[in-house]
Amino acid sequence: MRYFIASCGYTAQFPEESRRMRDYIAAAHPAIEVVRCCVPGWKTKIYEDKMPAGELTEQWKAIPQSRALTANDAIWSLCPNCMNIAAEWRGAEVHSLWELIDADADFPLKDYYGLHVTLQDCWRMREYTPTHDAVRSLLRKMNITWEEIPSSRDRADFCGKTLYRPQVDRNPRLAPKHYRDGAVGLFVPHTEEEQEHLMHEHCAQYGTDTVICYCHYCLDGLKAGVGAANAYHIADLIFGDVQEYVRNR
Repeated sequence: MRYFIASCGYTAQFPEESRRMRDYIAAAHPAIEVVRCCVPGWKTKIYEDKMPAGELTEQWKAIPQSRALTANDAIWSLCPNCMNIAAEWRGAEVHSLWELIDADADFPLKDYYGLHVTLQDCWRMREYTPTHDAVRSLLRKMNITWEEIPSSRDRADFCGKTLYRPQVDRNPRLAPKHYRDGAVGLFVPHTEEEQEHLMHEHCAQYGTDTVICYCHYCLDGLKAGVGAANAYHIADLIFGDVQEYVRNR
């Protein structure tokens, strides 16, 4: 089977963009079933309660929460956590949503007229070369130029504030390669003040005002480090309504 995991965490923050992603999957890839999460029963109501009351939430509740993934399944997602857990826990073939869109010659990408940004890769996605390539290809297709920082691609060492606070017990249990063996020295408790300082310190290296990422955990950290008006998820550029604001900055 083939699944698109729409991400509880991302959807709770950006329900409209999530709906547009799911609409795209339904229209362009009807053989891919949409589910919410990689783990059955994981914080289902907690994430539902974070969403605004109304149609978007009711649509979300109607989607299957998860499926019992196997090594015979292929999944696409925008959530790095879901990708790592599906790969390690279930042995599924995993891809990012950005790979799917990049391969779709008919996808109506927007034009950002030479916008120049810094690209922030994600620690959780550091081994996913096809995702790194797809994100850069999509930026190029949207007429966006970018600067790379030294810790990019497989050297990425950033995932917002999440690396400076304890992780949930589920992650190292289900994906020990990523969240136990590959996380030595990370997920150590820091005060909120220390986390804020670390975000500003990391973001001081950027050579542009605008920074683009492709992880919602990274996005939260970038907003703390450079301000909400300067940090964007690639989903904002593709599925959001920021085109006029961003390209006219």
